[in-house]
Amino acid sequence: MTFGARLSSVVAERGPFCVGIDPHASLLRAWGYDDDVAGLERFALGAVEALAPHCGVVKPQSAFYERFGSRGVAVLERVIAESRAAGALVLLDVKRGDIGSTSQAYADAYLDPASPLACDAVTVSPFLGFGSLQPFVDTAVKHDGGLFVLAATSNKEGPEVQSAVTDGRTVSATVLDHLRGLNAGAVPLGSFGAVVGATLADDRGLDLAFNGPILAPGYGEQGGTTDDVRRIFGASAGNVLASSSRGVLRLGPDPVAMRDAVLRTNDELRALRG
Repeated sequence: MTFGARLSSVVAERGPFCVGIDPHASLLRAWGYDDDVAGLERFALGAVEALAPHCGVVKPQSAFYERFGSRGVAVLERVIAESRAAGALVLLDVKRGDIGSTSQAYADAYLDPASPLACDAVTVSPFLGFGSLQPFVDTAVKHDGGLFVLAATSNKEGPEVQSAVTDGRTVSATVLDHLRGLNAGAVPLGSFGAVVGATLADDRGLDLAFNGPILAPGYGEQGGTTDDVRRIFGASAGNVLASSSRGVLRLGPDPVAMRDAVLRTNDELRALRG
């Protein structure tokens, strides 16, 4: 199955809430763990055990594991493997973007099943030119993986690049046009998604109908609401994966509280899908 098909299936079964497994130092301490590899392992695998059986998609942020070096990356490998074993899709948040053979090496690291870091999809940056992502696109097609491409992020610095106009279109609109082409004819959903913030002041005039999934970070703890998803994404709200990390993880290490937050949020978001 393509990533788009797998995503559609798991969202229908479990719901469209995407939970970030991001071991911030402050969260490790809040759970009563030291900010070291042992604490990282207890935190991350405890979160996987509580969340992965109930989430359609989990999204580990690679940086929070990489900061512990090779032993932290080993924990990330276990997070990926154990989350997938529990039935969740894994979207690895790495925001990679490079050119040529380097881009191919990143793609192989995250999308080739032979890699210990292989996951279902990754976040990537198109701001070296969308064509620089071709190795990621080819590798995703080869291995039935997915991409989520930065398009309209809600950080305050984003618009200086993303809203810049070239050939009469904003950079964000150009990114979405490329995704529309990649997803053309895909059923039930394309495998090439966009990252569009759930806390945008408006939709930036973008056509968000591109037959692909939309990752909407900023939901929950960062201020994004179900009403914001409806307001920003309109008719495309049914393709949105609203994402939150701290809003769920701050309830830990209680696994029941974290699980219940996921189930409750999924119920809220299902209402947007009709």
